[in-house]
Amino acid sequence: YTDLPTEPCFSPQVEFNDKPDSLFFNDGVRRIDFVLAYEDEDKKEYEKRHVFQRRKVKCFEDNLMKMGMELEATQSVLDEKLVFLKVHMPWDVLCTYAEVLHIKLPIQSNDMSARPSPWRFFSCITKHFYPDEKLISKESEFFTAPFEKNRQDLFCIKDKDHFFTPSMRSRMAYYILSRAPYEIRGNIKKFGITKLLDGGVYKAAYPIHDCRFNVKSQEPECPNERYLLYEEWAHPKSFYKMQPLDLIRHYYGEKIGIYFAWLGFYTRMLTWAAVVGIGCFIYGYYTRDTSTWSKEVCDPDIGGKIVMCPQCDTCQYWTLNSTCNTSKNLCIFDNFGTLVFAVFMSVWVTLFLEFWKRYQAELEYEWDTVEFLEQEEPPRPEYEAKCIHERKNPITGVKESVPYTACGRCVRVSIGMTTVIFWIMLILASVVAITVYRLAVFFTFSRELRYTNLTIAEPIKEYVTPQMATSVTASLISFVVIMILNTLYERLPRTKTDYENSLTLKMFLFQFVNYYSSCFYIAFAKGKAVGYPGKPVYLLGKYRNEECDPGGCLIELTTQLAIIMGGKAIWNNIQEVLIPWLKNLIYRRCAHVTTEKVIPRWEQDYQLQPSSKLGLFYEYLEMVIQFGFVTLFVASFPLAPALALLNNIIEIRVDAWKLTTQFRRAVPEKAQHIGAWQPILQGITILAVVTNAMIIAFTSDMIPRLVYYWSFSVYPYGNNTENTMKGYINSSLSVFSTNDFQTVDDDYIHTPPNLTTCRYRDYRFPPGHPKQYEYNMFYWHVIAAKMAFIIVVEHIVYFTKFILAYIIPDVPYAVKEQIKREKYLTQVILHETNLKLVSKRLKATETETES
Repeated sequence: YTDLPTEPCFSPQVEFNDKPDSLFFNDGVRRIDFVLAYEDEDKKEYEKRHVFQRRKVKCFEDNLMKMGMELEATQSVLDEKLVFLKVHMPWDVLCTYAEVLHIKLPIQSNDMSARPSPWRFFSCITKHFYPDEKLISKESEFFTAPFEKNRQDLFCIKDKDHFFTPSMRSRMAYYILSRAPYEIRGNIKKFGITKLLDGGVYKAAYPIHDCRFNVKSQEPECPNERYLLYEEWAHPKSFYKMQPLDLIRHYYGEKIGIYFAWLGFYTRMLTWAAVVGIGCFIYGYYTRDTSTWSKEVCDPDIGGKIVMCPQCDTCQYWTLNSTCNTSKNLCIFDNFGTLVFAVFMSVWVTLFLEFWKRYQAELEYEWDTVEFLEQEEPPRPEYEAKCIHERKNPITGVKESVPYTACGRCVRVSIGMTTVIFWIMLILASVVAITVYRLAVFFTFSRELRYTNLTIAEPIKEYVTPQMATSVTASLISFVVIMILNTLYERLPRTKTDYENSLTLKMFLFQFVNYYSSCFYIAFAKGKAVGYPGKPVYLLGKYRNEECDPGGCLIELTTQLAIIMGGKAIWNNIQEVLIPWLKNLIYRRCAHVTTEKVIPRWEQDYQLQPSSKLGLFYEYLEMVIQFGFVTLFVASFPLAPALALLNNIIEIRVDAWKLTTQFRRAVPEKAQHIGAWQPILQGITILAVVTNAMIIAFTSDMIPRLVYYWSFSVYPYGNNTENTMKGYINSSLSVFSTNDFQTVDDDYIHTPPNLTTCRYRDYRFPPGHPKQYEYNMFYWHVIAAKMAFIIVVEHIVYFTKFILAYIIPDVPYAVKEQIKREKYLTQVILHETNLKLVSKRLKATETETES
C-alpha cells in the first residue's frame, strides 16, 4: 500500500439517536444518500485477513472523503459487530457529478397546453381505475436541460435541499462509490464498491427506503413515497388500478419505470387479444357437436366400423371411434374461427409494437431520456478495471484504454459462441431424449393401457388414450427439463447497457431453443415422416417414428402449450413471492428481531433482500418468452392470450409487492427504452406470421378439409351433387392390406380372422392399384393448397403490417412539437446567458482600461 495515507481519516462514529424513521445524519440536516454495511474487524477474532480488510475499508473511506463525500458511522442495534456507514453528498459535489452524468433538470415550466384526453367525458367512471389523486398528485411539467455547474442561474433552483431528487442523489453517490479506489500498489489501482462487496469487505451497499411500506413515517421531511406505492400500486386491493408510473420512476429510476410501463401496456393490449381468443374458443366449443367429420369419427356405423392399422410394432388394431372424445376436443381449437384469430393476432402484434413505440416516445420526453446517448452512460467499473490496452478511437482520434486487443476480442467472441452452441446442442439432445421417451412410452401405453383394468378411474377411462397419456407425460417432463436447463452465462462488454444487451441476445437464444424446441417438434416434425404401415420409418434404427392422432397433432401441441405456459406462470409466481419472503423471515428469526427494539431506517432495509445484479433482466425474459407463446403458436391455442392476461395482472402486483416490501431499494438507473428486447420482439412478430401459417397448413387439418369440401366432395372426384363434408373421414384414410405387413410381432399383435385391410392416415393408392401405396392425386392437391395458403397469407399479413407501420408514426405529433419547443427554449436561454457573460467581461475590460 505505497500510497496509503499514514494517518487515514476515520469516519466519525455516533450513537443511534432513537429516530427509526430518520433519513438524515444525527444532526438532522445532512440527508443520507447511500448506506454501506461492514463488520467491525476490531470485534472479531484476530485473523491476518482482517488487517487487510481494515486497511481497505479505511483507504476506501479516506478516498470517499477526498472526493467530497461526508460520512457518519453508526453501530448496529441488533449486532454489535455490524457497522453502518452513512454517506452524504454536499451541494457542491452534487452539482459536479450532475454535470458529469448529464442529468437533465428543470429550466422553465412547460407552457404548452396538453391536448384533452378523448376519455375525459368518462372521467367520472375512469377515475376509479387510477390511483387516488389526493395521495399521488400529478407532477408539474418542466422544460429541462443538462445541468451545468457554472450556469446554475439557468435552472429553477428554489430549494437546494430538494432540487436533486433522492433517486438522483443515490445515482450520483453510487457513481462515486463505484470508482473510489481502495487499494493502490504502484501503477495498479483497485477500486469500486462492487469489488469490495464481492470480496466480503462490505456486507451491503444500498440507498435507503424513505419509510416502512405499511406505516407512514412520522418525520416531517419524509415524502412517504414507499408507503404510497404500496397502498396504490403493490397492495392486492389495487390490482384493478392503473400504475402510478411517474411515482415509480421518481422513486426507483427510469429503468424500473420503463419496465412497468411496458408490462402495463402489454397487459392492456392483451385484453383485446384475450377477448377475441375467448370468443374463438366459445365458438369452437359450441360447434364441436355439429362438426360433420367429428360426427363421422364418433358414429358407430362409420368410425365404429373403420379398423385402424397398428401405430407401432407391438400395438394392436383399433377402431376409429375410440378417439371420439379427442376429435370433439380438437374441434374446439381446429376450426375456421382459429384461422380468423391467427390473422387477427398477426395484425394485433403489429399494432402492439407500433403503439408501444408511440407510448415509449411520450415517456422518453416526459422522463427526459429523448437524447440519452452513450456518453451520458458511464462505463461499467468492471470494464474500466480491465482496461489495460490502448487503441486509437476511430471517431475522436484520441487514444483510449480498452480491456483487450483485437486478437483477444476474437478469442473471447469465439469462446462465447462456442458456449452458446454447446448449450443449444445440449437442449437439442434433451429434445431427442424426450422424443425417444415418447416413442418408447407410446408403445407401452398402446400395448397395456387399453387392456388395463381402470375401475378406480372409470369416469376418465375413455379420455385416457395412448396418445393423450404420452402427450401429457412428455409435456410434463419437457417442462421439468426446461426449468433445469435455465442457466446463466455472461461476458464483459463496455457499458452496462451493452452488457445487458449482449447477455440478452445470448440468453434469449438459449431460452428460445429451450422453451420452443418441443413445440416446434410437435408442430412441424411429429407425424410428418412416418412412412406407411408396410414400410415405416425408424428413429435410431430401433424406434418406429411417432404418428399423429387421426385428428392431427394440433391437440397435442395445445396440450404442450397449456402445460408449459400454465406451469411456468405458476412456478414463477410462487418462486417470486415465496423465496424472498422466506429468506427475510429466516433472517429476522436468526437475528432475533423483536418489536421492543427501536431499529433505524438503514438497518430495517439491511434485513431485506439485496437487489439483483442483473436488475430486471429475468423479468423481461419471462415476459418475452410468454410473448413468444402468445404469438408463435396462437393458431393452436386461442386461450393463450387470456392465460397471459391473467398471469400479467398477477405479475404486475407480484413484482410491485416484492420490489416494495421484500427488497432493498434498487440503485436508480437511467434508461431510454427496453433495450435489446425491442428488436427481439420485432423478430418474434415476423416469425409468428410464418409459424402460424405453417401450423394451420401442416399441423391442423383445415386445408385438407377445405380441399375436400371445394373439390373432392363433388364431381368429378366425388359423388355428391353439392359441396359437403360428408365422407371426409373415409377420404382422408388410406387402405392397407394386412397381408403386406412386414414388421408385425405375432406375440403381441392379434389380427382378427376376417380382417383383410386396415386404414391409416395418409393419401395413398390402395393395395392392388398399379401405383399401390404411392401418393394419390388428393395428396398433391393438398400440398399445393398448403403452399398456396402459406404464400398468400404471409404476403397479405406482411403487407398489412407494412401499411400499419407506415401510417402509424413512431413519435406523436404533440411530442415532436414539445421536443422542438424545448430545444428552442434551451438555445435561447443559453444564448442570453452567453450574452450576459460577454457583456460582463466587456464592462470589466473597459473599467480596467479606464483605470
